[in-house]
Amino acid sequence: MFLGFFDLLRAGGLMVSLGEWMTLMEALNKGLCSEGLSSFYFICRSLMIKSEADFFSYHKAFMEYFENVIEASETPIPPELIKWLNSPSETPGNFDEETARQNLSKELDEIRRMFAERLLEQKEEHNGGSRWIGTGGMSMFGNSGNSPIGIRVGGKSVHRRAFEVFGERHFEDFREDSVITPRQLQLAFKKLRQFSNQDEAPKDELDLDATIDETCNNAGTLTLSYKRPRKNSVRLLLLMDSGGSMDSHRALCAQLFNAVHSTNHFSDLKIYYFHNCIGKYLYKSPEMNYSDKIESQRILNELTSNYKTIIFGDAQMNPYELTDTYYGQSGMDYFKAFKAKFKHIVWITPEQMVYRPGSWYRMSYDMLCKEFDMYVMTIEQLEAAFKKLMVNR
Repeated sequence: MFLGFFDLLRAGGLMVSLGEWMTLMEALNKGLCSEGLSSFYFICRSLMIKSEADFFSYHKAFMEYFENVIEASETPIPPELIKWLNSPSETPGNFDEETARQNLSKELDEIRRMFAERLLEQKEEHNGGSRWIGTGGMSMFGNSGNSPIGIRVGGKSVHRRAFEVFGERHFEDFREDSVITPRQLQLAFKKLRQFSNQDEAPKDELDLDATIDETCNNAGTLTLSYKRPRKNSVRLLLLMDSGGSMDSHRALCAQLFNAVHSTNHFSDLKIYYFHNCIGKYLYKSPEMNYSDKIESQRILNELTSNYKTIIFGDAQMNPYELTDTYYGQSGMDYFKAFKAKFKHIVWITPEQMVYRPGSWYRMSYDMLCKEFDMYVMTIEQLEAAFKKLMVNR
């Protein structure tokens, strides 16, 4: 069964063993994939793919092999509906609390069933209503509406309330240049220690790989080889932008905080917060309460220069915040002071800069790019940032 899929996986460089394939066949025989193609996608990936780095290759092979099945399973939508849904008309804000409460009380499967019925019944444009697929209004189907839950069709995300997007495949793309997901974040941080340097401790830890090589070179005579132990010596200073334009990345900031705290690969960890620019004070909490403040100069004086430093923020603020002087120093002066103290420092942004070069909206970003090595929070760039932190130059 699906032997062509097995061959396609192997042809794509995925090391799928016969044992793993037989386990998948056993899962099929026991009905574990009875919920449909999505269920099969994830069970197959769980059983046969050993590394998240291979997820994209698996995704590509799956989409290629099952392309006709996926297309046949998608409910068609009239092109006329898509045309006007992608260009929603201006509709008044007609939020209705009782309708919102009723919508929230419906189960997701019921909403999907109702949506399928609307697709079969609807023949014309509807705007501002509560039943049909349209724009505005309290309908659970369409876009730019006020329902607290529903299925978005066409248009762009506005309130981010839809639990599904029609026509969007739910098979994830794990390319290394895609924006990192929360579950990958902790694994990525664990790599930081892999790039750390071993200190000058005595060579008293058995090096298994070198022992095997030396033994083979000596015609099978056991030759033990030792290496210096890798000690937990990484010290991390994390400076996080909080508030303003970073509010839309609040969930990612929380995941970053939790990932750093749950990773036990740092001998010391310091986390401080600022809003847009580092100023006279940093703060011990993202709320930046007055009682949590600590002088930036005190941090510069007390911490040793061997802290690996990560600045996390979108680097988007009014340029005057970088150039105007407060307490005798500008925002850029404070950033430069931290750069001068901590030689191993990188800046990580939550997403790719979207404004064109030369735009006023990216002026502050361009100014900071001249001072810091800037990385986007993707798997590939996060690893590159960690490597940059660990080099001795």
